[in-house]
Amino acid sequence: MQRQAYVPGLTALGAVLVLGLTGCSAGSGAGTGEVDSKAGPAASAAPPGRYRTLFEPCRAVPQNTLRDLLPGATELPDDERDATYRGTAAVTYDTDRRVGCSWKADTPDTMHRLRLDIERVVSYDPTVSDDDRAQEVFAGKQLAADLPQPPQPPQNPQSPQNPQSPQSPQSPQAPTGTTPSGTAAAAATAPGTPTGGTPGSPTGSAPTTTPSTAPTTGLEPRVLAGLGQVAFLDDALSAGGANGRHRTVSVVFRTSNVIVTVEYVEQTTGSAEAPDSQELQEKARNLARLLAERLEE
Repeated sequence: MQRQAYVPGLTALGAVLVLGLTGCSAGSGAGTGEVDSKAGPAASAAPPGRYRTLFEPCRAVPQNTLRDLLPGATELPDDERDATYRGTAAVTYDTDRRVGCSWKADTPDTMHRLRLDIERVVSYDPTVSDDDRAQEVFAGKQLAADLPQPPQPPQNPQSPQNPQSPQSPQSPQAPTGTTPSGTAAAAATAPGTPTGGTPGSPTGSAPTTTPSTAPTTGLEPRVLAGLGQVAFLDDALSAGGANGRHRTVSVVFRTSNVIVTVEYVEQTTGSAEAPDSQELQEKARNLARLLAERLEE
């Protein structure tokens, strides 16, 4: 029986090649599977808001402005007047997210209250920016204020869009020279219809109703322009105790991801006149503009 030749070097070389091929095949297969399972671009995060901190609200209102807003404070003793002008900080849990301050001063006939609320809105959705989230919050406040819709201009009765207009193409045109006039017009009325009236009504007593709208004064709750990026004003008058009146004027505006609310209240007692809407609105708007400038610093 003939034996096969044994070559030690050749056998060892074959084993090395087999192991090498097996290792490369296993390694490349695992690597390809890992890359495919994590394929796809990462979602881009929405940009953050402009503001990361908030200013101290009790120090944001100059003392001369407070003297104008709180006239009763000038009659107080020095220590009480100073405490009134310092204001009372609102209790919040994160002064980088929300701050506030309030002031009050009374006289025998009137009471004044001033309140500031400043909120920095942060979006927790990485696909929604802080500014967009702040606009959602602002829109909710405006919706809750229930501002009246601006009056619409009356429609021109001669407009071609009005199908009942005499000049409308839908209106039938009478032949020239056949239009009844004078007594002939009266004879042309439908039988049983009294002249100048409507069927079933006395002559000349046809009711005429014209829709009317309440006159505007320019002081109604409304959207404001030129204050922050968006703003609105609300004005509410209500009873304030026996023979008293309570008026609250609120100005709310948004700049980037910060929403500022200025609330100014005056309440009269006894026989004092109702708080003047124009005066309160002007003072609240002036303070809101001052705070808007502070945010731009």
